[in-house]
Amino acid sequence: METTKKMSNLQLELLKVFSFDLEDHQIIEIRNLLANYFAEKATAEMDRLWEENQWNEKTIEEWSKEHMRTKYSF
Repeated sequence: METTKKMSNLQLELLKVFSFDLEDHQIIEIRNLLANYFAEKATAEMDRLWEENQWNEKTIEEWSKEHMRTKYSF
């Protein structure tokens, strides 16, 4: 069974905006712009969570000692 995935609203918008050929260096610049945009969003969300949950260095230390592996039974 083959399933067709619908394009996201971002993909559709990018198709409209970039319906013309670009030079390779322009594509790289745009890829970097998008990567930086999403990296900034992820950083802002982590900062928000850090502040909201009052995480600190002790929290990170506790996380490093947690064992969250899936237990398998054979």
